[in-house]
Amino acid sequence: MRGLKHIIFLILLISMSVTGYGQTQDSYEYQSEFTWGISKNTSGGLIGGFVFKKARKLNDRVLETFGLEIMNVKHPQEVRRSSNITGNFYIFGKNNYLYAFRFQYGRDLILYKKAPHQGVEIKAVFAAGPSLGLVAPYYVEYSDTGFLTLRDQYSLAIPPDQIWGTGRLFEGVGQSEVALGGNLKAALNFETGAIKSSVVGFEVGFLLDAYAKQIELMPSAKKYAAYPTLFITLFYGSRK
Repeated sequence: MRGLKHIIFLILLISMSVTGYGQTQDSYEYQSEFTWGISKNTSGGLIGGFVFKKARKLNDRVLETFGLEIMNVKHPQEVRRSSNITGNFYIFGKNNYLYAFRFQYGRDLILYKKAPHQGVEIKAVFAAGPSLGLVAPYYVEYSDTGFLTLRDQYSLAIPPDQIWGTGRLFEGVGQSEVALGGNLKAALNFETGAIKSSVVGFEVGFLLDAYAKQIELMPSAKKYAAYPTLFITLFYGSRK
């Protein structure tokens, strides 16, 4: 958490320092854009998930946006361990995944316009909408008293020294339960591309994902209904 805050602070300083020069040039115009990106956040793993956004201009300073985020949400106490038998990694104490599908409607406010081939375009981003959470069982492979291995949803009844590793990819998704909720996002968007028809940049901000019920991700840990997170998203796209 602390490291991500430092990164965001440095990004803001650098971006604000280069913006002034871009403001002395004639800016270029566009009417719509589509972007997609990869997100790193404090509630996810190495890659938190994927972001898609369509935007169209309402006027010279405001864009109407429609977004979709697909994220894997982790419990704050998740820790990876290696199996004593195989050396493969698994998440100790985890019995469910939470896959969040966040639908968003919002506004992007253009704070600084970008020159045609230099500078940074900065937007203030605000969005909110419904969230659909898929709570899928987390499977592990473990040995029984013989030479066979079994795959099942993790439970406290499975001794750690019998676990071989995680189950197969997407195993148990068909047994998912649905959790309904909502999300709210506030961020700063920095577009740094040098080509008029392309969009390249990053977005940093805060997001709150909340559900109507507490979700069990680890049976021996506290259950949460709300998941606040800081994030940074690297994005690419096109505009016209």
